Amino acid sequence: MKYYEALENGKIRCLLCRHHCILKDGQVGICSVNMNKNGELVNLVYGHPSSINVDPIEKKPLFHFLPGSGVLSFGTVGCNFKCPFCQNWQIAHTNKVNDSVYVSPQEMVKLALEYNCKSIAYTYNEPSIFYPYARDVGVLAKEKGLKNVFVTNGFESVYEIEDMKDWVDACNVDLKSFKPEYYKKVLKGNLEDVLDTIKRLHDVGIWQEITTLIVPQDNDSEEELTKIAEFIASVSTDIPWHISRFHPDYKVQDKPATPMETMIKAYEIGKKAGLKYVYLGNVALPVVTYCPKCNEELIVRTIYRVEKNILQIDNQGVARCPTCGEVIPGVWK
Repeated sequence: MKYYEALENGKIRCLLCRHHCILKDGQVGICSVNMNKNGELVNLVYGHPSSINVDPIEKKPLFHFLPGSGVLSFGTVGCNFKCPFCQNWQIAHTNKVNDSVYVSPQEMVKLALEYNCKSIAYTYNEPSIFYPYARDVGVLAKEKGLKNVFVTNGFESVYEIEDMKDWVDACNVDLKSFKPEYYKKVLKGNLEDVLDTIKRLHDVGIWQEITTLIVPQDNDSEEELTKIAEFIASVSTDIPWHISRFHPDYKVQDKPATPMETMIKAYEIGKKAGLKYVYLGNVALPVVTYCPKCNEELIVRTIYRVEKNILQIDNQGVARCPTCGEVIPGVWK
C-alpha cells in the first residue's frame, strides 16, 4: 500500500491523515514522524513503540467489544493534533524516537498471543500517524485470530478509512468539541473532518464508540453537549457515548476537575438525545450497561473490571438481553 502521492519537484503529499501535508525532500509533516525522503514517505516510528502494555479493553474505553478481555496496547511518539490538555503529552508531543527499541510486527503479534490477549490496540498516541506500522501488525494479527482496535482523534484520511475496513474491528473516536473554531485554534484540527470520519467508520461497518472529555469552560455548556449528543444519535443511537471527566494535565493546570453535576447533566443530555448507551468515565462509580428496552443490568464494571455480565451470546456473536430478548449491538466474540 502506498501512503503518499508524488508531486512536482520531488515533493510528496502524505495521505495518512486529513492534514494531507505537502512535504519537500527532508521535511516532516505536522505529526513530526512522517518524512519525505528522496521522494518517498518514510514513517520514522516504524517498529519503534514508545509504550507497550496489556490493558483491560474497558480502558480504551470500549464497553461493547469483548468485555473483560485483555488487549495488547501500544503507541509510538508524535501526533497530528496539539491538544493542550493531552494526558499522554510525554509521547504525543515529542518527536524523539527511541531507535534502540525495535519490535517487529511479528514480535508484536507474538506478544499479544503470549499474554492471552484477544485484540491489539493502536493507542496512547494517534495511530493514523503510524499507520504503516499499525497495518503490518494488524494484518498479521487478523491471520492469528486477533482483533484490532484504533483509539483515535478521528483525523484519518478517507484513503486510510477505506483500507481500515479490511482489518480494523473497532474504534474509539474522540469527539472533543462541537465548535469549529475550537478545533482549529486550540486543537489544530478540523471539526467537519472528524464528523465525516465518524460517519464513514459507521458506514464501512467498523464498530465505533465515541469519547468526549468534558473540559470545564471549554465544552461543558448544555448547548454544546446537546449538539454532540444529537450528532452521534443522527449517525446511530446504538453508538455508545463515553463522557470522560477532565483532570488538570500538561498545559491546562488552571482548571478544576469536571464537577460531577456536569457529568450527570451530560449523561441526561445523551439519553434525552436518544442515545441508548451513555457511560461516565474517570469516575469512582460502577458503570452499567442497561438493556434499553427493559432496563435490566446486563454488564456491571468497577474500575475497568467486569463484575457481572449476563448477556446471552449465540453462535453468530449476537448478544441479547436474557430478560426481554433485546439485541445489544457490539462485538461480543
